[in-house]
Amino acid sequence: MKNKKGMALHWRILLGMLAGFVAGFVLLQFDHGKEWTYDWIAPWGKIFVNLLKLIAIPLILASLVKGVSDLKDIAKFKTIGLRTIGLYILTTVLAISIGLITVNVLKPGVGVSKETVDKLEQTYAGNQKIAHKINVAKQQKKQPKLQFLVDIVPDNIFKAMSNNSNMLQVIFFAIFLGITLILIPEHKAAPLKDVFDSLNEAILKMVDLIMLTAPYAVFALITNVIVGTAGDWDLLSSLLRYAFAVVLGLSIMLVVYMLMVKLFTGKNPFWFMKQLAPAQLLAFSSSSSAATLPVTMERVEEHIGVDQEISSFVLPVGATVNMDGTSLYQAVAAVFILQVLWPEGLSFSNQLTIILTALLASIGAAAVPGAGMIMLVIVLEALGFPSEKLPIALALIFAIDRPLDMMRTVINVTGDATVSTIVANSVGKLHTPKPKEWDDNL
Repeated sequence: MKNKKGMALHWRILLGMLAGFVAGFVLLQFDHGKEWTYDWIAPWGKIFVNLLKLIAIPLILASLVKGVSDLKDIAKFKTIGLRTIGLYILTTVLAISIGLITVNVLKPGVGVSKETVDKLEQTYAGNQKIAHKINVAKQQKKQPKLQFLVDIVPDNIFKAMSNNSNMLQVIFFAIFLGITLILIPEHKAAPLKDVFDSLNEAILKMVDLIMLTAPYAVFALITNVIVGTAGDWDLLSSLLRYAFAVVLGLSIMLVVYMLMVKLFTGKNPFWFMKQLAPAQLLAFSSSSSAATLPVTMERVEEHIGVDQEISSFVLPVGATVNMDGTSLYQAVAAVFILQVLWPEGLSFSNQLTIILTALLASIGAAAVPGAGMIMLVIVLEALGFPSEKLPIALALIFAIDRPLDMMRTVINVTGDATVSTIVANSVGKLHTPKPKEWDDNL
């Protein structure tokens, strides 16, 4: 998407992001800068994210029903499903392994002083958000082992569609409906398929219209993040080695995706990243895979060339169960915490446990900001980490969690797009891109 002067969307979003950084630091210099940001700037970013969340469920329902019903053959869906799940498991295990290698080589926790730990504990240990995340993780741990399967099957589809956190339930219903449309006579399926086809086109046009405001929304989101972290700079600086370990691991994972795209599709990985850039920048600004999903689907289908019958299944499932960036973060954060607070827990068997637990935890994690810390509690408890130290453990990384959350969401979205492209190519569903503009039918 370009404006009248020809500037590509990702450059406009990047300019909005840079302007947000500058505005955030400028506003910090004023006594009422934080209040002014909260009152007059932050709401615009919130409205933008709400608009994307508004269309996420209708887009998943319409595109997935259409995609599955267009397959004509259920056996094709089985092939796509198995390859998708297999690749998601592979990339998640790779991400966790890269995180473990990075944190064990750099040992960021070894250099953290007791004074820093005490200061972080005093600042954040009583934080209500930390207490809430620990409680949520403990509730999840008490559930039956197969509860995640129970949670996939909705008892009321309208209730499921009323909450974006129930995305897997909507996916289940859409797949179920799509398969039944294959199994009934074509002349009876056609009217309903036409409804979903029309709805899908309308929702994709909504994405184009919403993205016209993306540069301004990103400005508001980034400004709010910068102003919101005011006062934490001294604590952030004390955690730079930990942050560097996470960022290095995420950067390596990005290179892995580029190599996979080149190896399995033959596409230029730099071209691939350029086409995906608007979704990546939005993921960075919002810290939400779910909010970014409509944009990710639009970029993958129209600008990379993945057929809708592939993207409509692979991307929504990935936004829910495939969180490579978050899983990598789990590995780095867990070992970092062990290095600082519980060195005796740094055994080889515990690190194998991290791989398995982080993989399983990622399946049930919500695609929203902050879900990573809930996953981290589950991982730590699986290692036998002392429960009385959990508040201290989360306090240790809480100050820098939001900036790292923004970066790992980029990897989550990139991983989904990479797997979607590879699966499409493997079944002959990767074609020449045909971008659509917001005013094509104006």
